[in-house]
Amino acid sequence: MISDDPQYYLKGVLEQNRRILSKTITLIESSLPAHQKLARVIIDHLLPHTGKAVRLGITGVPGVGKSTFIENFGIRLLQKGHRVAVLAVDPSSTLSGGSVLADKTRMEKLSARKRAFIRPSPSGGTLGGVTRKTRETLFVCEAAGFDVLIIETVGVGQSEIAVASMVDFFLVLMLAGAGDELQGIKKGILEVADALAINKADGDNIEKAKKAKSDYEAALNLLCPPSYVWKPPVLTCSALEMTGIDDIWETILTHRKKLITTGELEIKRKKQAVDWMWSLLDEGLKERFYRNNEIQKRLPKITKDVGKGITSPTIAANELLFLLDDG
Repeated sequence: MISDDPQYYLKGVLEQNRRILSKTITLIESSLPAHQKLARVIIDHLLPHTGKAVRLGITGVPGVGKSTFIENFGIRLLQKGHRVAVLAVDPSSTLSGGSVLADKTRMEKLSARKRAFIRPSPSGGTLGGVTRKTRETLFVCEAAGFDVLIIETVGVGQSEIAVASMVDFFLVLMLAGAGDELQGIKKGILEVADALAINKADGDNIEKAKKAKSDYEAALNLLCPPSYVWKPPVLTCSALEMTGIDDIWETILTHRKKLITTGELEIKRKKQAVDWMWSLLDEGLKERFYRNNEIQKRLPKITKDVGKGITSPTIAANELLFLLDDG
């Protein structure tokens, strides 16, 4: 049962009550207007308790072993004394139910740990809706005392760019055999990467990984780095053998120290807050459009007229926008 008292959620989250944390996230994921209104109040009150955690985004090419990497990376962070939350952005879940729940079962060792928390992304809605809920869930987990937040992207393309806009450090996992992988990954994703890590650098694959490292470094030299003070490195690791994991974490900490020292982290987070506001505005305007009574009455006929060629798309869009204005 969902309580309508914001203090119930605020107190529970700040006291690191896992059951109430889960209930708070369920509230955020709800599309009911009353729940959304309550969620806004909760997020607003929790924001002052956020800002200190390390926010990471992790993506990877198909077959890279992302779940194994995140699980073993998370376990290593727990061993270092951190509290880790893993969230997922899965736009494919809007169509097929996605694979995030399967990912959760694959991270059985991590999800069983007391200081770890794994949450699948909500299914249904647009990518914008999914990422909005993920962003709000991130803040709730941060307020609940998790000091390393990992956002995993399950979909491809646009979801990576969305995740990069809400984290401090974006890691792209790659495989050896750079020629093929460079064809399969979009340039835009490489442009927002703060580091590349070649996974499965073990056994007979070690030499291939070294060769891939050189190829990726050459490819990154052709791109504009996401930060003036940071050149994205290419690292190698084996999540299975737990090698190179500490190097990746040290790279993340070095990046964080540089951005804090130069003030770039603060600038980055302020920009992310403004971007968040605009994405909420876009989403809210679209929602208001479809809920408008006059729009609901006229939209079916206007859509039909456009389809038949009776009305041009330009005239139809203009008419509908003025209906919204009148409403």
